Amino acid sequence: MHLVESDPIHIPTFGVCIRTPNITSEKAAVEISVELQNGVEATTCEQSGVRIQTKFYYDDQYVGTADGAQGHCNILRPHLWSPETPHLYVAKTQVLRGEEVLDEKETRFGIHSISYTPEHGFQLNGETRKFKGVCLHHDLGPLGAAVHKDALRHQLTMLKKMGCDAIRTSHNMPAPELVALCDEMGMMMMIEPFDVWNHGKTENDYSKEFNDWWKRDITNMVKHYRNNACVMLWSSGNEVWNQVLPDGIGIVKELQDLFHQLDPTRPVTNGMDQAMHVIHNGFGAAVELPGFNYRTSRYHEAYENLPQKMILGSETASTVSSRGVYKLPAVIQPDAKYDDNQSSGYDVEYCAWSGLPEQDFQLQDDYPWTLGQFVWTGFDYLGEPSPYDTDAWPSHSSYFGIIDLASLPKDRYWLYKSQWNKEDETFHVLPHWNWKKGDSVTVFCYTNYPAVELFIGRKSYGKLRFATAEETERMAKGDLSPTLSQGEGGNGARVSAMPEVGKFEIPEWGSAPRPELLPRYRLMWFNLPYKKKAVKLIAYDENGQEVARQFIHKAGKPDHLEVIWANENEKPEELCYMTVRVVDKKGHLCPFANNLIRYEGEGFVAAANGDATCLDSFVRPEMHAFAGQCTFIIRKGAKGSFRMK
Repeated sequence: MHLVESDPIHIPTFGVCIRTPNITSEKAAVEISVELQNGVEATTCEQSGVRIQTKFYYDDQYVGTADGAQGHCNILRPHLWSPETPHLYVAKTQVLRGEEVLDEKETRFGIHSISYTPEHGFQLNGETRKFKGVCLHHDLGPLGAAVHKDALRHQLTMLKKMGCDAIRTSHNMPAPELVALCDEMGMMMMIEPFDVWNHGKTENDYSKEFNDWWKRDITNMVKHYRNNACVMLWSSGNEVWNQVLPDGIGIVKELQDLFHQLDPTRPVTNGMDQAMHVIHNGFGAAVELPGFNYRTSRYHEAYENLPQKMILGSETASTVSSRGVYKLPAVIQPDAKYDDNQSSGYDVEYCAWSGLPEQDFQLQDDYPWTLGQFVWTGFDYLGEPSPYDTDAWPSHSSYFGIIDLASLPKDRYWLYKSQWNKEDETFHVLPHWNWKKGDSVTVFCYTNYPAVELFIGRKSYGKLRFATAEETERMAKGDLSPTLSQGEGGNGARVSAMPEVGKFEIPEWGSAPRPELLPRYRLMWFNLPYKKKAVKLIAYDENGQEVARQFIHKAGKPDHLEVIWANENEKPEELCYMTVRVVDKKGHLCPFANNLIRYEGEGFVAAANGDATCLDSFVRPEMHAFAGQCTFIIRKGAKGSFRMK
């Protein structure tokens, strides 16, 4: 909450609106609209005897002026905002009586063009792109629900390195600090205010307030964030029951009309999960930009039947995994449960309504009418411990995150990075190599190199490459063996495929993954004989030349701690994230280590280990390691040390 002192004649909160309707490489036409109040009543410059002037700046350099409550300015050679180039301008608006300044406001904005068309999909600044987005819940793990800018910056930095370029605020109006950071760091946003309309999901949810408050809440939200460069689209709701009720079409149109009245420059979507209904009952056709939560098996049906001819993955995947926990054999299966309340780190398990990352990769790679996706979720969050939600104890946080509750990446982080970040090398191998004699172990590699060969000791177990789209379809039809030579002129690499598949007993509206999609995006060696010798993987370029190596070693007993300042390069204002690793004498991570780690010193804030079943307090300066690691959050400049018990 902010207390603002102003002259009776002033610009009200959210009283400035800036748009850039026409943009070329030579100039950008900027239009500014400024509201004015005298006390609490709307007024005009003529009535109040004042004038309004706005000056525009880029990097503190003056670039133009607009006069009046409805002003116009041409900015020459504009710097366009995008995730790759998050250029921002500042508008300094003053209310003047003579030379006296009665009120002034600074408004930060970006110059860009946004369009969505069936022919070109989503275009930013005239270039087609697809959302590589994640959904974020409101909490910050061990810090709880209170907003902290350093923690938000840390999350966004990790996601940017993965190649993520968009955030969906599921399902809440975002903190201003988050939107400001997305502006600065180049992260696009879908802003979503509701999880329900007038039909509730829980006893005391927003449905009790919806009829009285939706207009005011949407108005405040859109006015607050319509000047932010990062906002690409609005959402009118998530999985609302009204999508299958008679009043749904009328409500969704009414909400969209208000969004467009407040901001005609961005479209409105809706996260729909009842695909088999909304495709044919008129609700999907009424949503300006159809968003589907999961239901990948119905994308083609939606494309054929809906008039928009565009589909957004408004919520995707919901793959579940626990960092550093690997269940053998590596089998695709829904709703897998284990005595330890963990999910497999092989990234092959999912909930009944959801699926695996490959389903969405394939749809967005192969079909121009798909607009991209928002993965559920970027980070684990407190609550909703599916698949252990019905018998949860002691599970108390989600398993969906690409990054766990301690801000430590799961293996899935590198699967997404291999597809989303083509600028940086990705060469990630799983699992660990601390097994016992006689075990048959499956090894996965997430990489953007064309081919990789695996050795145990000196023996090669095959050079693998990724399946092509054509090979994937032929494997699905049974026309092609799952192990293939690359053909003439190739490097002799072969394609792997899942030898075992779990049950697909899921409802009609589900999205069972196709096993043959996996070798299109992962390299996989199945049922390797475990030996104490090190595992070596060699990556090759398109010419068959070695370009990188990775090793997996069997770790010895826990010997000492390795402490890494995880957000050192982010220049935090207050909070430092410290990753604490339990390693052996040679510095290899001990994958089963669960030692109690204690911080001794000043400035402790919180700790976590990413284990959804761990009941250690977040606010005590000690935490058990999980899969050999944990995170401590310490105030910047504090002095202390870590001890292992």
